[in-house]
Amino acid sequence: MKTYSARPAEVQRSWLVVDGEGRTLGRLATQIATVLKGKHKPIYTPHIDTGDHVVVINAAKIKLTGMKSGQKVYHRYTGYPGGLRSEQFDKKLARRPEAVVEDAIKGMLPHTKLGRAMAGKLKVYRDDKHTHEAQKPEALKLVQKGS
Repeated sequence: MKTYSARPAEVQRSWLVVDGEGRTLGRLATQIATVLKGKHKPIYTPHIDTGDHVVVINAAKIKLTGMKSGQKVYHRYTGYPGGLRSEQFDKKLARRPEAVVEDAIKGMLPHTKLGRAMAGKLKVYRDDKHTHEAQKPEALKLVQKGS
């Protein structure tokens, strides 16, 4: 037996579309991160980007469970003394829902050059309109808790 190792030229990428309406943020993000990494394919190789392109629509209609929507806070640092900036989840979701979904998914990818390449295949849109109809994206069937 020889262990198969995928080569970048052999990877066939497909376009998938995911509807985020009514989905829980973390559960949605883990399943999308798995597809971006390529772990759903039999040719998965850890050091090669074997993932597919993913288009997420209706990012503004995602939800969090429990009381997290009122308690979750995003922090960032400007780089200047005293430059800590904080924003609550509710406000960030209203202002930039795409960033909320992107941050959740990118946090589940490797924090390397390979992870940045995987994140480049992620496209997130606030509502149900996207500009990737020419790629003919297929609907991605996600596993939902309780079904």
